[in-house]
Amino acid sequence: MKRNLSSWRPILSVSILPVLAIAPSLLWNQPGRSQQGERAGLIHASISSQGINSLADSESRLKPTEILRDSSLERTSAMRQGIHSLSEYRFLAQSVPPSSTIRQGSQVSLNGRILPLSWTQQPANNTSADFRTWIADVGLMQSAGVDLLSSADSGKQPVQWFSVSLTGAQSVAARATGPYRYLDVTDFARLAGWEISADGNILKITSQTASVTGIRQAKIESGDRIVVDLDRPTPWQVNFVDKPIPSPTPTPNPPDDPTKPAIPIQSLRTAPNLETPDDPTKPALPLPITPAAPIAGQEWSIAIDAKVDAALLQDIFSTSKQLLSLKVEPDGVQTRLKVTIPLGWRPQVFSLGNPNRLVIDIRPDSLVEKNIVWAPGVQWRQQYQNLGTARFPVVWLEVNPRQAGVKIRPILSNPPADQGTAPLLQTAEVSGAAAAINAGFFNRINRLALGAIRRDNKWLSGPILNRGAIAWNDLGEFAIDRLTLQETVITPANQPLPVSHLNSAYVQSGIGRYNPDWGTTYTPLSGNEIVVTVAGERVVSQSPGGVPGTTNFPIPANGYILALRSDFSPASELSIGTLLRLENNTFPADFNRFPYILGGGPVLVQNSRVVLDAKAEGFSDAYVRQTAIRSAIGRTAAGNLLIVAVHNRAGGAGPNFAELAQILQQMGAVEALNLDGGSSTSLYLGGSLLDRPPSTAARVHNAIGIFIQP
Repeated sequence: MKRNLSSWRPILSVSILPVLAIAPSLLWNQPGRSQQGERAGLIHASISSQGINSLADSESRLKPTEILRDSSLERTSAMRQGIHSLSEYRFLAQSVPPSSTIRQGSQVSLNGRILPLSWTQQPANNTSADFRTWIADVGLMQSAGVDLLSSADSGKQPVQWFSVSLTGAQSVAARATGPYRYLDVTDFARLAGWEISADGNILKITSQTASVTGIRQAKIESGDRIVVDLDRPTPWQVNFVDKPIPSPTPTPNPPDDPTKPAIPIQSLRTAPNLETPDDPTKPALPLPITPAAPIAGQEWSIAIDAKVDAALLQDIFSTSKQLLSLKVEPDGVQTRLKVTIPLGWRPQVFSLGNPNRLVIDIRPDSLVEKNIVWAPGVQWRQQYQNLGTARFPVVWLEVNPRQAGVKIRPILSNPPADQGTAPLLQTAEVSGAAAAINAGFFNRINRLALGAIRRDNKWLSGPILNRGAIAWNDLGEFAIDRLTLQETVITPANQPLPVSHLNSAYVQSGIGRYNPDWGTTYTPLSGNEIVVTVAGERVVSQSPGGVPGTTNFPIPANGYILALRSDFSPASELSIGTLLRLENNTFPADFNRFPYILGGGPVLVQNSRVVLDAKAEGFSDAYVRQTAIRSAIGRTAAGNLLIVAVHNRAGGAGPNFAELAQILQQMGAVEALNLDGGSSTSLYLGGSLLDRPPSTAARVHNAIGIFIQP
C-alpha cells in the first residue's frame, strides 16, 4: 500500500532547550550555518497543513551540530537511549599486550565492507600497554557517515554521528602525518558501539546489527525528503551508481581546442560523462551513432548497515520532478536505498539521534558547508558562492606556502615518464601528497601533456599558444601570467632558426626540440618529419622520421633532437658536423627564475581584476561559452593559494570562464588561472576526493601536489 505520512504515530520531539543553551557557542561557525539549519529543519507549514505534524515534531529544527552533550537535559535523554556523553563515560583504552610496535595499514573492514582507508594503532604513551586507534578523517566521513564539523584547530576535530556528538573540549584528537590526517577514534568508537581489532593490514570495525524500522517521505521547500528510521546508530555510505548516461550538453562542432586532435564528429557521438558535460576541448571517443535517449537522471545508492523488514519492501513510494524514483533493496545485513535524481544533483544525507534517523534530502543545493583547519597551513573549505541568482558550490583548499613543512610540486601520473594518465586519487597517493588538484591540459589519445610543466628547473613539457601558467618557488613566491618560451638555434652563419616548442606533444609546422628532460628517446609525433640529432652542440645525424610512433631516436645525454615538421627548408642549414648555439628566454622574463611551472589557461584574474582573454591563449569562442565543472588556482593578497573546484550551480550547469573568474575574484584572489576541467576536475585531500565520487572523475596527466613534511 502507498505509505501516507498521516498514518504515522506521533514521535517524541526533541526539546528546544539544548538548542538555546548552545546557540552562542555556534556563532563562530558562520559558513554554512543557515543552510545546515535549513537542512535539519524538517517539515513545516506546508506539511502541517496536510495533517503530518508528527513528522515535523519528530525531526524538529535541530541540526546535527546542535545535539548537545553538555546539557543535563540532553545527557538524561542520551542516557535513556543508552548513549552517554564523553564527560560521563568512564573510558578504558583498547587493551593489548605491551608492545612498542606501531600497527598500521591501508584497509578497513567496516561490517565486512573492505575500504581503502589508512589507519594506525599505537600506545597512548611510551609506558602504556593500551593502544589508541587512529583513522584517516575524510575517508571515515565518506565511508561511515561520521560528519566532520567546522573547526579552527587542526589538532581537534568535532564530529557528529547520530546522538554521538563530540564538540568543543570533547572534540576528538587529530594529527596530520605526511599525506593523511588521522583522528583518534578510540573513545568515539566506544560511544558508537563499535568493536575494533587489527589483523595485519586490515583494521576490523564491527557495529551491532541495526534494523530499518520505517521509511517516510515528505515535501520540503527545496525539494523532497526521505527519513529512514533505525533502531540504533549504524554506519552508512553514499555511492554514485556508475552507469553510462547521455550528456545533456552537446559538444561544439567543430572541436574547439586546437591542442586536442579533431575527430570528425559526423561519425561520432559524445562519449558519455557520468556527471556533467565534459570539457569540449577533449576529443569525443568513437562510439556508434544511436538516437539520443531522453535523460532520465542519475542514480545514487545510500548503503545502510541495517536489515530491513520485509513488510517495508512492499511500500509504494511517491515520486516528483526531483525524486524520479525510490527503491529499497535488501542486501544481506545491508539495506540500499536507490534514488534517481536530476543529472548533476546529489543527495544530501545526514544522521540525527534520539530517535535514530537517517535523513536524505533531494535538493539542488546539496553542498554541506564546512570550514576546517586540516593541518597547519592547510584549510579545507566548502560553501556556495553567489553570482546574481546563481549559487555555485565551491570546494577549495587555502594553502599557506610559507608554512614550515608545506611544499608544492607538479606531480605526474606515470613518473618519471611524461606519458600516461591515471585517476588523481591514484596519482596523489603514489606521490605521497597530502592534497592535490588536477592541473594542465593533455592529449587523451597519446596521453601526453599539452602545456607547461617545469620541475626542478627542467622543462618536462614546454608552454604552448601563449597560454596561462602558474610559477612558484619554495620561498612562497608565485606568479600567474600568459607564458611563452622563445628558443632559437643559431648556425655558424648566424642564421637564426626559431624553435616552436620544447618537449611538447603539441604538433604544428616548424621545429620542435626534445632534450633529455623529455626522455631517453624521441618518437615522431607526426608524418614526414626530419629528425636532426645534436650532441655536444654539433649535428651528428639527420634522417627521415618515418611513420609516426614507430621509430625511436635516442636523445643524447649531452644534446637534443630537432624535429622538422612540414617546413623542411632548415634541413640544409643542419648538415652533419654543423656547430649550433642555442638561445632561450621566457616571456615574461620573470618566469625563468621559478623552478616550478604548470600551465593551464585562460588567465582569469590579475591585480584583483578580471582579465579574461581566451582568444589570446588560443581558445575558441565555443570553448569560452561552454559551461562545465572547473578547476582553478589563485593567489590571495596575503600570498596564500586557493586550490578550487567549482561544480554545477544549484539546479543548473557549471560556470563558464567569465563566471569562474568572478567566483575567484569574489573569493579574494588577486591572481587566478583556469586549469583543465570537466570530468578531469578532482580535488584530493588525505586519501579521498572531496568534490566528487571517484567513479565520476576522469584519468588525468598531471596535477599540483601539496606535501606536508614533519
